[in-house]
Amino acid sequence: SFHRRLYSVQSSGINAEYGYYITNNLRRLLAAMSKVLDPYYDLIMDDDLAKNEWPSKLDEAMKQERKSIMAQVITREMWDKYKNHTTKNGWTLARAINTGVTNPDSFLGCHAGDLESYNDFGPLFRGAIEKYHVGFNMETMKHVTDMDVNKIGTALADHAKSKIISTRIRCARNLSFFPLNTCGTKESRLEIADLMEGVFGTLSGDLAGKFYRHTSMTEDEIKELVDKHFLFRGKDRMQAASGYHADWPHGRGIFVSKDEKFLMWLNEGDHLRIISMEQGGDIPSVFDRLGRGAAAVEEGLKKVTGRDEVYMSHPVLGMITCCPTNLGTGMRGSVHIIIPKLIKKIGFEGIDKVARSMNCQARGSTGEHSEVIDRVDISNWRRLGYPEYDLVEDMIKCVNVISQMEDEIEA
Repeated sequence: SFHRRLYSVQSSGINAEYGYYITNNLRRLLAAMSKVLDPYYDLIMDDDLAKNEWPSKLDEAMKQERKSIMAQVITREMWDKYKNHTTKNGWTLARAINTGVTNPDSFLGCHAGDLESYNDFGPLFRGAIEKYHVGFNMETMKHVTDMDVNKIGTALADHAKSKIISTRIRCARNLSFFPLNTCGTKESRLEIADLMEGVFGTLSGDLAGKFYRHTSMTEDEIKELVDKHFLFRGKDRMQAASGYHADWPHGRGIFVSKDEKFLMWLNEGDHLRIISMEQGGDIPSVFDRLGRGAAAVEEGLKKVTGRDEVYMSHPVLGMITCCPTNLGTGMRGSVHIIIPKLIKKIGFEGIDKVARSMNCQARGSTGEHSEVIDRVDISNWRRLGYPEYDLVEDMIKCVNVISQMEDEIEA
């Protein structure tokens, strides 16, 4: 399979995926008609937070040994100080923490609604950011974006390249003149889709392609995109609790280049998810395409809107995203690598331990928590405080070590 994480693949196969997508869209339509709220798509506020009161569920969550980062950071004093504040786009502290309150199993537990969220609710987000992005100090550090492929200082070893099935690098971007989708509306999402359709028309060469809207794709187009594992479908209760999936599927879409190596997800979570990918292990080629794509989209946006600045950014935090975990680069670079002997010898947990010691992480090749048989997904862990080329180099160094470990095991 080719980077099956591009679509939330079910173990029952392609036909089941296609059937799920069609059935799920029908279910969403029926739910909208009957006004039944769906926790996997609709924004459902905690009862206390809906009344702008301290959430009683949070008291219980704080007693647990394992609690979200939000629950570790927020205090009653913080709540009382900021509960009545609203950003210019209408984001509140109640909205920011709703996902962690309604989903106590959340790892992070808070989301931003706009750029101002990170400043206006500073103590919450500063605490969450510094706990997640270990080592980043908002008082003394600032993020710098740099996607120059020529600055990668470590080459992928031949023994590692021969084991890689596919490479995928993506980055998130949001438009500075819209609120984040957590705070967006059906109308704002449709405006973004209309705007981006014009921007896609400015792309040329290997970046040129076709834009598909979720609401107007034919069944044949849906099946083709599902078969290729390109299509996203939403359906995440933690994101839904912050408003990510509101008015699904309106304003959502996917752009696919002619050679299918450059993709963009539109309003999946952040406004833009820019994706570069291909079979094999030519990591510099994939990263170069990502950088060119992100720059071409930026230039297209400037051309279409007449604006000088189009991407939402912060002088300290870099590229702004709904989820604080993606701040900075908004980038995740990954490869699928075949290492059956190492999996058998030290297991997935052992491989992940090695990866994390090198600022990377391991996942199952079909997503987090998926079964591991002969291959794993290795990706950068760091996002904030380091330029993109450094994070790609993190991944290359880690893959070289893991490949060498595989080769050192006797058959």
